Amino acid sequence: MADTELVRRLRWLIATRAVMGTLLLGGATVVELTEPGRFPVDPFFLLIAFTYALTFVSALALRIVERHRWVIDVQLACDAAIVSAFVYVTGGITSVFSSLYVVPIVAGSLIQNRRGGLLVASISSAMFVSLVVVQFLAADARLPESWAPQIGALPTRSVAQYVVALNLFGYFSVAVLSGVMAENARNAGVQLERASSEIADLQALNQHVIDSLPSGLLTTDTSQRVVTFNHAAETICGLSFQLAAHRHLVDVLQMPPRVVEELNDGLRKGAARRLEFRHRRPDGKEIDIGLTATHLESPGGRVGYLITFQDLTDIKRLERDVRMQQRLAAVGEMAAGIAHEIRNPLASMSGSIQILRQELPLSAEQEQLMDIVLRESERLNNTIRSFLAYARPQKFAVTRFDVRRVLQDTALLLRNSAEVSDAHTVELDVKGEPLWYEADEGQIKQIVWNLATNGVRAMPSGGRLRLAAGYDDASRSVVIKVQDEGIGIPAEEIEGLFQPFHGSFAKGSGLGLAIVHRIVTGYQGEIQVSSRRGAGTLVSVRLPAHAEVTT
Repeated sequence: MADTELVRRLRWLIATRAVMGTLLLGGATVVELTEPGRFPVDPFFLLIAFTYALTFVSALALRIVERHRWVIDVQLACDAAIVSAFVYVTGGITSVFSSLYVVPIVAGSLIQNRRGGLLVASISSAMFVSLVVVQFLAADARLPESWAPQIGALPTRSVAQYVVALNLFGYFSVAVLSGVMAENARNAGVQLERASSEIADLQALNQHVIDSLPSGLLTTDTSQRVVTFNHAAETICGLSFQLAAHRHLVDVLQMPPRVVEELNDGLRKGAARRLEFRHRRPDGKEIDIGLTATHLESPGGRVGYLITFQDLTDIKRLERDVRMQQRLAAVGEMAAGIAHEIRNPLASMSGSIQILRQELPLSAEQEQLMDIVLRESERLNNTIRSFLAYARPQKFAVTRFDVRRVLQDTALLLRNSAEVSDAHTVELDVKGEPLWYEADEGQIKQIVWNLATNGVRAMPSGGRLRLAAGYDDASRSVVIKVQDEGIGIPAEEIEGLFQPFHGSFAKGSGLGLAIVHRIVTGYQGEIQVSSRRGAGTLVSVRLPAHAEVTT
């Protein structure tokens, strides 16, 4: 059974009836003990028993009152009848219990509004008037004397009429006033419930707005301890509100001392300017955070601080990519400009030295010097060729090919390369079914070869090189992975890894990874590098399955 407002009020009526019955029982017992014979004991206690019985029946009837509202009227009429019986056995018009009619009248108003109060007042008035009439008719011998109570002498008729009129006025006055108050209270309750619902909806909307913000938002008290923490803040910091609540702002965001000093400095002046710092999440991932703080104002003054912050990691990465692209573009233009100016004279010089070496009688030391010049000329020519490959990429010859074949060819070439010793192991990790992709096969080979040779050079003492490829359903892209067990790359050097002339190996022009980056970005792909000093490096190249190719 649903605990509705009507049922709750009836519960109060039942409880009140039980309390009244108990008080009457206790009072009657005390009176009987102190003044024996003050009123008829047997009928009085019998009526108290009826009161408890009505209370029990009313409790059982709670199951049906919602469907049968007339049951409530019957209960209220029974209450008035029991009060009338008490009045009858205790003296009628002279009874001190005539004021008990007020209880069912007020109950009727509270449960059934003004209608219920007036109904019970009418029933109570009719019963009370009937008692008085019977009492006086019995006194005039018009009715059997046994019909009238035998307690005390009757007042004069004029006094009786005055008492009856006064009681009737009181009953109806109580009915009207309690009905008005009940209706006002009910209307106020409805308005309060509506206002509470609107406030709850507004609070929910505000919370939804706050949680929907893409920026982290938190508030603190005046001692900078966290009070609120929105959903974006939890996502950015990797902390739940339960873990962040009541902790100091500096501990939650792991702000460096420099940033803390700048933050407090700005807040003393009114609001902190934009602050940026590195934050290490509980999962170990480091992100860039941009933070702005200001005072949290209320009508009573400042109550704390309002902090908004964002994850700038992707923005910083894009900025780095833009700067690198600008630098790479400048290098490309320079390479295109100087390539012909250097390459042609270099070819002439190399050819001339080769002829002189063949025709002139040279000592051993002179031959050695000639060889050095030729080797350096070839090395310089390779550098210029790499410049040209980077600055003027070949035209895309897009074909459909199996990426596995590219990895297999690269692995075969590496195993037969002079750079790979018996201490090196080249592993191939591809699935049995073909991995088809549409691109320039030569460029994809160049990506894999450059990354693989770098991996071999990172393992001068030997180690395992793993070449893998597969399709990622989540990102709908082909993923090529090259992993080595080499010396690793310091975290601070990863940012500039794909810049020209960044190579750290003795062999190579320093343009291999720059060319890889240019080819991958041309296919709208991305490169991810994870490395640890002494534990090796993993390079993942993601190439969209369907991408617009740009040069």
